[in-house]
Amino acid sequence: MVGGGGGGEFEVGEVPFNPDGWGPPDSSNLNLNLPVNVPFAPFSRSDKLGRIADWTRTNFNNQNQNRNKNPSDSVFDFTNDDSFPSSGAADDDSSFRLVDGKPPPKPKFGPKWRFQQQRQLPQRRDEEVEAKKREAEKERARRDRHYHNNRSNANNMMRREPLKSSVDIQPEWNMLDQIPFSTFSKLSFSVPEPEDLLLCGALEFYDRSFDRITPKNERRLERFKNRNFFKVTTTDDPVIRRLASEDKATVFATDTILSTLMCAPRSVYSWDIVVQRVGNKLFFDKRDGSQLDLLSVHETSQEPLPEAKDDINSSYSLGVEAAYINQNFSQQVLIRDGNKVAFEEPNPFASEGEEVASVAYRYRRWKLDNDMYLVARCEVQSVVEINNQRSFLTLNALNEFDSKYSGVDWRQKLETQRGAVLATELKNNANKMAKWTAQALLASADMMKLGYVSRVHPRDHFNHVILAVVGYKPREFASQINLNTSNMWGIVKSIVDLCMKLNEGKYVLVKDPSKPQVRIYEVPADAFENDYVEEPLPEDEQVQPPTEDAEGAEPNAATNDVEEKEVVAQA
Repeated sequence: MVGGGGGGEFEVGEVPFNPDGWGPPDSSNLNLNLPVNVPFAPFSRSDKLGRIADWTRTNFNNQNQNRNKNPSDSVFDFTNDDSFPSSGAADDDSSFRLVDGKPPPKPKFGPKWRFQQQRQLPQRRDEEVEAKKREAEKERARRDRHYHNNRSNANNMMRREPLKSSVDIQPEWNMLDQIPFSTFSKLSFSVPEPEDLLLCGALEFYDRSFDRITPKNERRLERFKNRNFFKVTTTDDPVIRRLASEDKATVFATDTILSTLMCAPRSVYSWDIVVQRVGNKLFFDKRDGSQLDLLSVHETSQEPLPEAKDDINSSYSLGVEAAYINQNFSQQVLIRDGNKVAFEEPNPFASEGEEVASVAYRYRRWKLDNDMYLVARCEVQSVVEINNQRSFLTLNALNEFDSKYSGVDWRQKLETQRGAVLATELKNNANKMAKWTAQALLASADMMKLGYVSRVHPRDHFNHVILAVVGYKPREFASQINLNTSNMWGIVKSIVDLCMKLNEGKYVLVKDPSKPQVRIYEVPADAFENDYVEEPLPEDEQVQPPTEDAEGAEPNAATNDVEEKEVVAQA
C-alpha cells in the first residue's frame, strides 16, 4: 500500500493470463512470485468450517510424530497443538449444526413411556410369557426328537438287510428279459365293458349294523373254524379248464394275479407268477404256498420290520395274520341266518355237504384285441339290497399290529381323524390297497368295505377287535389313490403281448427284491411241482402271545386256531 495525493492506492498483483483455456496457466511455465508449498485442501459444502491455518505456530511440538509428514502441512494440523486442545475441538464440533431440510429421524422403538409400561407388566402377562417359553421349549424338544428319530430310521434303513426273492432262482433257469417299472407308467390301454360268462357260489347278505361300530363299542373278531376258504390257481380251476376247452378265450388268469400285475409299480416285496404257454393259449398261475395267498403288511412303509421270520411282527408273520383276519372279517360282517343268494352253479371247489365261506365267483371276459380275449375269475364276498336292487360287495380288513410302527393309534384317531388314519394306511400299504381296489373294479363290485381290525394287545396276534367299517365306491376310491384304470390294463396288455411271443413252455415272472423291475425266466416243465412249496409254520412252532399281557385272552387261544387257518388249495 502506497500513500500520496490524499488518497490511497492498492497494488494488485500480476494476474497471469491463460491464452489456452480456462483457469490459471501452468505454473511451471511462469516465473511468478507466488507462495510455494501451500497445499490445496478440497472440501465440500457439507464440511464443517473451522480454522484453516495457524501462522503463529513457530515449531513442531512433536518432531518424532511429524518426521514423516510434509512440513508445509503442519500449519493445518491442530492435533498436537497445546493452544488448540482436543476438548476445545470437540466443543466446537458439538456446537456445530448442519442446516438441513430433512426431517429428524424417528426413534426405532417408540417413545420412552412404552418401555416404562413394559417394566410394569402385570402378573398375568408374566405367566403368559412363561407359558409361551415353555411351549417353545417343548416344540424345540419335539423337533430334536423327531430329527434324531429320522436319523435313526435312516441308519436302520441303511443297515436293513436286503429283501429276499419270493422264489429261489435256479442256475439252470434262463433269464429272457427284464422290464423296469419306469416303462409301465407310460402304458395305457382301454378295454370295453366285460361280459359275464358264468356265476358260481352263493352269497350272504351284509349286516349293516357293522357300519355303526366305533372304537368305543368295538366288537370281538370271531373265528370261523368250520367254513372253508379256497385259494385255487388258474389251471386247477375246473371252470377255467372247461372254458379253455371251449375256446372262450386265449388268456386265462384270476383277479389276484391280474391285480398283482396291474399294481406292480407299487410293489416293494418280491413276488412271482408262473406263465404257461400251451398252444395258442396263455395261463397265468401262482405257485402252491405262494406269497400271493398272503397279504402284505407295512410293505411301502419306511419303518423296517423285524427280520426274524418267527417274530410276530415280521413281514411273513404279519402276512399270515392279515390273511386270516380278512377271512374271518369277511364272514363275521354277514347276516348268518341261512338266507343266501345262489347263482347258476355251486361253488366249484367245494365237496357236497361241505360248509364254505360266502363267496361268489364271476368268470368274466375282456376283449384285448381282435382275436384275443382274456377270462378271469373274480370274487365278491357279499350282497346287499338297496331299493330292491342287489349290489355286490367286496370285504377286506386293514389290521393294526403296533401303533409304534405306524405312528397313529387307531383307538384314539378313528373317530376324530379317520382321514389321517386312511392316509397313513395308504402310505404304509399302498400296494395292498391298490390291489384290493383293482380286484373290486375287475369284479364290478358296487361297494368295497374296509374294516379296521386291531389286536387286543400289541403282543397278542391271535385275538383281535373290529374298530370300524367304512364303505367306498371302487371307482371313486381308485381316483382318490391315483389308480389309473387305463394304465392298469396297459401293463397287462404289454405283458400278455410279450408272453405271446414266447415259445411253448413254462416261464416265471419274478419281481426283483431290491430293484423296481420284473424279470422273465424260462424254467423246466417240472418246476414248482413239489420242490418250491413254502408252507406256513406249524402251530406248535409259532410264537405264542404272553398270557399275562393278553388282556383277557384265553390261554389256549393258539391251540384252537389251527383249523381256521387251514387254506385249502385243491381243485
